[in-house]
Amino acid sequence: MRVYLMVFCLICCTVDGQVVYSIAEEAERGASVGNIAKDLGIDAATLSARKFRMITGSSKQYFNINASTGAVSVEEPIDREQLCELKSACFLNYELVLENPLELYRMEFKVLDINDNSPSFPLSEYHINVPEFLSPGARFTLPNAQDLDEGTNSVQNYTLSPDEHFSLEMQTRGDGSKYPELVLKKALDREQQATHKLVLTAKDGGDPPKSGDVLVIVTVLDTNDNAPEFEYSVYRASILENSTSGTLVVQVHATDLDEGPNGEIRYSFSNTTSADLQRMFLIHPLTGEVTVNGVLAVQRPLLEMLIEARDNGAFGMSSTAKLLVEITDVNNHGPEITVTSLSSPIPEDAVPGTVIALLSIMDKDPGENGKVTCQIPDNLPFQLKPSLGNYYSLVTSGLLDRELISGYNITITATDLGSPPITTQKALWVQISDVNDNPPVFSADTFDVFVEENNPLGAFLYQISASDPDIGENGRISYTLRNSTVAGSALASFLSVSLANGSIYATRAFDFEQLRSFYFQVEAKDNGSPALSAAITVNVYISDQNDNAPTILYPISQNGSIAVEVVPRLADEDYLVTKVVADDEDNAQNAWLSYHLAHSSDSTLFRLSSHSGELRTTRSMRSTDFLKHKVVVVVRDHGDPPLSSTVTVGILLADTLPQALPDFDDSGEPPPLLNATNIYLIVSLACVSCIFAAFLLFLAIVRLCSCQTCCCSCCCPADEYEKYRYSVHMLPSSHLPPDVLEITGMGKLTHTYLYRASVGLGPSNSSSPNGDAGNIPSGSRLQVPGPCIQVQQVQSDRLSAVLVVLNRRQLRLKRPPPPPSAQQLEQEKADPASPGPSSFLLLLFFLLLLLPGAAAVSGSR
Repeated sequence: MRVYLMVFCLICCTVDGQVVYSIAEEAERGASVGNIAKDLGIDAATLSARKFRMITGSSKQYFNINASTGAVSVEEPIDREQLCELKSACFLNYELVLENPLELYRMEFKVLDINDNSPSFPLSEYHINVPEFLSPGARFTLPNAQDLDEGTNSVQNYTLSPDEHFSLEMQTRGDGSKYPELVLKKALDREQQATHKLVLTAKDGGDPPKSGDVLVIVTVLDTNDNAPEFEYSVYRASILENSTSGTLVVQVHATDLDEGPNGEIRYSFSNTTSADLQRMFLIHPLTGEVTVNGVLAVQRPLLEMLIEARDNGAFGMSSTAKLLVEITDVNNHGPEITVTSLSSPIPEDAVPGTVIALLSIMDKDPGENGKVTCQIPDNLPFQLKPSLGNYYSLVTSGLLDRELISGYNITITATDLGSPPITTQKALWVQISDVNDNPPVFSADTFDVFVEENNPLGAFLYQISASDPDIGENGRISYTLRNSTVAGSALASFLSVSLANGSIYATRAFDFEQLRSFYFQVEAKDNGSPALSAAITVNVYISDQNDNAPTILYPISQNGSIAVEVVPRLADEDYLVTKVVADDEDNAQNAWLSYHLAHSSDSTLFRLSSHSGELRTTRSMRSTDFLKHKVVVVVRDHGDPPLSSTVTVGILLADTLPQALPDFDDSGEPPPLLNATNIYLIVSLACVSCIFAAFLLFLAIVRLCSCQTCCCSCCCPADEYEKYRYSVHMLPSSHLPPDVLEITGMGKLTHTYLYRASVGLGPSNSSSPNGDAGNIPSGSRLQVPGPCIQVQQVQSDRLSAVLVVLNRRQLRLKRPPPPPSAQQLEQEKADPASPGPSSFLLLLFFLLLLLPGAAAVSGSR
């Protein structure tokens, strides 16, 4: 197989981020060059994720990197001769850029020459005119063959086809280059042979070697046996690259020993000089001046041309000299700034030294004119660091804070070292991305919230607001209550907070009397990752409402009964009857209490202190004052609206504490207001009562006259007590104490009372009970003084009384008299004082008079 189809790849070195590969030209597409991941120690699996890319200044992409394995292969076959022209060493430079983190590696591919080009001559044939009179040893310059290969693959030697008149010799110029010469070995005889055809073969040193042939036609002339000679075999000149057209480069000079036309010399570029250089420069044919023709559009600093001097003889002879033109660079190119890679935005928490961008700064000028200095403003937290070759890294040099500056406009200034220097600027916009580096901030350390008690459920209390200078999710705040307890209950049973806006709502009605203040913490948390939070203490103060009426602590009524205070019968003025003590669970003015006398059975007898609640007498007691009094005390707070409580106090005028307290239910009630109906009823009742009282008085007189014999048995004097007779049935009772008798009576009464009275039984009376109510005979009668009986309870129309036996000696039992005889009945009928049928008719008449009044009362009601 052909050698140039074989691929020889060798990893030469990997030093300071640079890898050098060697590859033969004309390698087939897909031929392996090496493994960049293995050679650089990079994980091949991360190449795609790190967005690798190859950067080169060449117009073609000759190599490819497999993203999965990191293998470097040939993408496009390389023609070294086309790529590097006449350069002795051919290199292709690539830069491998990796991101995350940003890394740069230099890749250099040395293209090895293979013997793929044969030596060739500019012309297909050369003509040489040789005068016949030349003696052996004459020399004629032969054309040089060109071979685009380098080294041993270039032209190594020349051979000439065998001829008896000519031989081939190699000559060396002053610069060391070699060229072939045709040497005359034997004198020519034009008459014998006018033309000699020789084949000049150029061979290279390849394996196998390649060769190129050219036909050399030698024409034997009879004239002009001297060739022009240059003063110098090599001419050197230097011009500026921006030289204008017509600028003189150099003037060459040659001499010819011949005379006449054979000594006249004309100058021209040799055919071996490239056509580009012949268009770029002009040579005057007579003077030998070489001038610039147009623009010097070359990248090579040294140009090589061959100048030929030929005489005007019939058989013109020529010689050649080499012209080397050095192009002196001028600073006519400004630096070119190319952003190879840019990371924007960058997080604000990027540490100093983070690579932001990779810049390529080049200047096409060579030497000092191509050297560039690069800088950025000093007031920015960035700096430029030189990287490989003409690359610079833009890195951070300080801490970034997006909340202060959200982006930077970085102006990169590149200046070359030419004279005058040329400056180029390029602006980069680097945006700073937000990170969650700021927790929420409250405007105060604590918040005080005031709320009235008895608030409705769900009432808005307060809105807490926190700020976060971060943006997006990092700055979106949510609010929550921190877990805690209030008065032994979970905080959530008292309050709730809006997750979005921090509004606090009450989930229950507050009671100032149970809870006057409490505190809790609200946490504000952003939605960053990781989330940052801050907490604030909220103090809740519950303000009082007048929702509690005063509570009477003293005096206290039990079971609905009236509290009774005992006052000496003849108490002095300003005597302290009692002190009303009250309390209000409210606060401040809602708990300021004042005492007022709402009702008093005798307004002239008592007064009440509005501040202390002391009930005192306004004057000294008199014997004519009622024994029982009732006052109603109102305790009122100063709320808005005010609330009040009342207490009824019964006042008993007594020098000693009684064993049984009287009933104050009906005591001290004011008389009803008079109206027409009541006046009519009162007048009617008064008339009827007067008539009926007169009738009863009459009956009483008659009875008293008949019963004077029985009056002596009364236990109380006749002048102090009016005697009353009660038909009493002494019933045995097992549920009463031994000193209590249950007495039952019959009568048409409006109420039945339970009496407690002091009655006595004589111990010597054989008919009296012996300490047991059960021993009283059934149907016996008791005579009890009326003033000694007190009403205790009303039950029905049947009279029932309980007699407490304090002293059995005072109780006398009277047996009922025997039934009257017929004679006694007749005597009673004849007695005019005894009531007869007329008496009952008169009573019925008076009752009928009461019916209209009763009907009127019923109608008014």
